[in-house]
Amino acid sequence: MSVPFFDIKRQIATIRPEIDAAVKETIDSGVFILGPQVDVLETEIASYCGTKYAVAVASGTDALELALVACGIKSGDEVITSPFTFIATAEAIDYVGAKPVFVDIDEKSFNIDPAKIEEKITPKTKAILPVHLYGQCAEMDKIMAIAKKHKLKVIEDCCQAIGAEFGEKKSGSFGDAGAFSFFPTKNLGCFGDGGIITTNDEKIAKEIKVLRNHGSRQAYHHNVIGYNSRLDALQAAILRVRLKHLDKWSEGRNKNAALYRKLLTKTSLPYENKNGKHVYNQFTVKTAYRNNLQAKLKAENIGSMVYYPISLHLQEAFAGLGYKKGDLPVSEKIQEQVLSLPIFPELTNEEIERVCEAINKHGES
Repeated sequence: MSVPFFDIKRQIATIRPEIDAAVKETIDSGVFILGPQVDVLETEIASYCGTKYAVAVASGTDALELALVACGIKSGDEVITSPFTFIATAEAIDYVGAKPVFVDIDEKSFNIDPAKIEEKITPKTKAILPVHLYGQCAEMDKIMAIAKKHKLKVIEDCCQAIGAEFGEKKSGSFGDAGAFSFFPTKNLGCFGDGGIITTNDEKIAKEIKVLRNHGSRQAYHHNVIGYNSRLDALQAAILRVRLKHLDKWSEGRNKNAALYRKLLTKTSLPYENKNGKHVYNQFTVKTAYRNNLQAKLKAENIGSMVYYPISLHLQEAFAGLGYKKGDLPVSEKIQEQVLSLPIFPELTNEEIERVCEAINKHGES
């Protein structure tokens, strides 16, 4: 039995009539950029995340960049973030002219280690950009306390973590802004690129609405140099349908994770913070034999992925920052060990059993 790492077609099949109806309605409306579908999606996402505002943009990367700009981050500033994440996190910091300052991660959660943040704060530090990796929130109580103490902005990278919780709150509702991605492989994905920014600050929300539309508050009157980062109405319509099913799908991911935990014996299982809710955008195990294991799974037609094989401080694109191997030892250790397994909610128990059987057979060689 082959097991795909991800199969979006299964999920689409379960809601195809709803999707088709939403797409038809949008096509018939003749409004394809922003418009009523986007307006309603913004209201629904804000309500879901527990924030006052949400502003849709063209991608998760744009969400990060525009959130940074709206929070006043500019050239010469420093932004503290994690090295163990997709490059877009640090790209967005670079885009606005600021310098990413990498802080090593916690070995259990793979998220930024709050205990190591303060030692990296300088007079140039203006923000902390924590990443809620794989669908689990960073320790936002500690991060927010540090930010308050040092008067820093907090922009949450929630691109893998819509619906994740820390304490009584959802991701994207802790900091000054939260950035989400609707890339098709996310827990809530559209049929292309898309993103959204959540915030409780009316000024930030208004600024992002101006920035995403070429810096314009009124047609052909441009107050600042902005961006072309407007969400398509068709994508918004699709997302509105899928949002209705998101919690059910998150429950399916957690059910699959529980079965993995029951059956796997040859790998280190993902850490779950008991003061929160993991939504498992990825189910990521650790093994000292990662590369060999992945090759053997591939030979048995079982999908897996490595997120991420090279920490950002060691990427060629950031060589100018002056980091070297050994500077962030936990991230460098984890990058050699992590392996993400199939976790999408439509997986069958038989497929998960197949994956576990193969890992238990090959996991220590």
